[in-house]
Amino acid sequence: MEGLLLEPTLYTVKGMAILDNDGNRILAKYYDKNVFATAKEQKTFEKNLFNKTHRANAEIIMLDGLTCVYRSNVDLFFYVMGSSHENELILMSVLNCLYDAVSQILRKNVEKRVVFDNLDIVMLAMDEICDGGIIMEADSSAVVQRVALRTDDIPLGEQTVAQVLQSAKEQLKWSLLK
Repeated sequence: MEGLLLEPTLYTVKGMAILDNDGNRILAKYYDKNVFATAKEQKTFEKNLFNKTHRANAEIIMLDGLTCVYRSNVDLFFYVMGSSHENELILMSVLNCLYDAVSQILRKNVEKRVVFDNLDIVMLAMDEICDGGIIMEADSSAVVQRVALRTDDIPLGEQTVAQVLQSAKEQLKWSLLK
């Protein structure tokens, strides 16, 4: 084979991870089961990735055949991984969206403790950005808007039964307090 031409694909992201300043996983999602089949392989890769990046002053690294872009904060490291032939600018836009969305959700207080306190919303943000390796959204404000929906703003037909009951309880409580 003279020139290996790869077919274009929507599956650009192989994984996203948030690690603490000791290299321990806070949150990670891997989308390609062929790359890291087991949790042990994932942990080994994360440890290796952290050891290579925690003292470096760069934004990108090639590791184990993957292109990894990363960004650090006070005590957190944000990573987005793609294949070795993936466009680094696309991966960087996903990383910036993830970091900016988490920053907006946590009101610019991006620290380990605060991320743990709001882990459910951060997980939702990660799911809104990337689904199965396909980039769904790269605009952080749109991601924040989707994960921070209040039940008051959702039309009645689109609410779940639990949301409708909760809304009815609140309305009844406020009508009795008047």
